[in-house]
Amino acid sequence: MKLITAMVQPHKVEDVKQALYKAGVTKMTVLNAMGCGQQKGYDENYRGAVHTVNLLRKVVFEIAVNEDYVEPTIKAVIEGARTGKIGDGKIFVTELKEVIRIRTGERGKEAIG
Repeated sequence: MKLITAMVQPHKVEDVKQALYKAGVTKMTVLNAMGCGQQKGYDENYRGAVHTVNLLRKVVFEIAVNEDYVEPTIKAVIEGARTGKIGDGKIFVTELKEVIRIRTGERGKEAIG
């Protein structure tokens, strides 16, 4: 079992969701976040003063999957999020030690579904 965490541009959320649905991945958590990486932000003029904005809007997908869905999920996120420019995002894959479905008490692979 793995947790796939993907940070993508806000305007690519629908594209990522559609690519995930095509790959058979329908269970996910989506969060709004702020962050910076290689983009390093940008300068903005506001009432004659220059402000540096270095935390940019991002959207974080958290997707728990069984082993056979790891690669299809990664490929779907890349397909939906890639523009070829700096700021496309990152994908992190971490091991899940245990998963428990609260409603039924199921554990492990069965809890992920």
